[in-house]
Amino acid sequence: MAPAGRRALEACCADNRAVTRGSAINPSIKSVYRALLHRETIGLFREQTMQYRNLGGSGLMVPTLMLGTATFGGGSEFFKKWGSTDVAEATSLVDTCLDMGCNMFDTADAYSRGLSEEILGKAVEGRRDKVLLATKVGMAMGEGPNDQGTSRARIIQCCEASLRRLRTDYIDLYQLHAFDALTPIEEMLDALDNLTRAGKIRYFGVSNYSGWHLMKMLALADRHGLPRPVTHQVYYALTDRDFEWELMPLGLDQNVGTLVWSPLAGAKLSGKVGRNKAAPADSRSATNASWEVPEERLHRITDALEAISHETGVSIPRVALAWLLGRPTISSIVIGARNVAQLQDNLAASNLQLSAEQIATLDAASAVRPAYPYWHQRRTSLARNPPPVA
Repeated sequence: MAPAGRRALEACCADNRAVTRGSAINPSIKSVYRALLHRETIGLFREQTMQYRNLGGSGLMVPTLMLGTATFGGGSEFFKKWGSTDVAEATSLVDTCLDMGCNMFDTADAYSRGLSEEILGKAVEGRRDKVLLATKVGMAMGEGPNDQGTSRARIIQCCEASLRRLRTDYIDLYQLHAFDALTPIEEMLDALDNLTRAGKIRYFGVSNYSGWHLMKMLALADRHGLPRPVTHQVYYALTDRDFEWELMPLGLDQNVGTLVWSPLAGAKLSGKVGRNKAAPADSRSATNASWEVPEERLHRITDALEAISHETGVSIPRVALAWLLGRPTISSIVIGARNVAQLQDNLAASNLQLSAEQIATLDAASAVRPAYPYWHQRRTSLARNPPPVA
């Protein structure tokens, strides 16, 4: 049992311990109590069961929601706007995740210049076999000419550094954080293949790629008999549906799973912002660490979310996350949380099933004219080239 679950169980049963030790108590009751106290199944007190999906085209099963750790550390003014979670707080969040069946954690070397990885490594120490770790390489870590990008030298060097910070000897999912047009894709693939053969990474993925970037990498991997990227981590939310035009169809065609970052649009879909609710001054949604959304568009979406939240009796973030979980190609959603209550509420979205009418309401509220050539394709060849979603 994860620590948070054990503490909760012990607190609930504290008054009964003396009684259960008594000789007058039925031995079977004692046995049940001991089994409950010592059982090793994760998530004894889950209100709902976490769902799992394949990580893209791989055989690895991952939770439909994973904890993102950009909030860990607060190592710069920018990242402080996301959060400044320390080791003790991070450990509590990890405990809660494991109690609720969420065993995957996403970070990056660039998050607070390695501090996020360090804190995560300490938070999962001693239970590495219970968790899946994902990190990234590619963003700037210094001012030098080779302190960013995904050259062979940098991929290998940064992987070694991430392993040290995470206090592990392997990474479950190693992701290229951004496309590097100055490095041949064959060079990237060869470096990732070497790390895989050395047992330092299990799978690899990419993040923030254009459609042609990803398709070229897939084609070159196939040509040279090298491992393919299994995932693409992207920005996708009710407020921003650009992912649907090119990257979603590509993922469907090539069996590349989608991991979603910032699914609540930089806290704009947190329930704290709406037509008659200005962003709180201490909220990330009020800073430049959130993403710009035209006001009327945002209000149409929050109006629809508020109505469905009222119908279902669950929070606005949970509704927004459930909508995403129903979209094609989604392997998992990366959620952020500053406290346990927020985390528990978000993780409960794993089992929320929206009705067809509720999904249609959100689709309509968030609809936007596709970019060219997609609007033209829908207008002239819809029957021969249907989009993956309406």
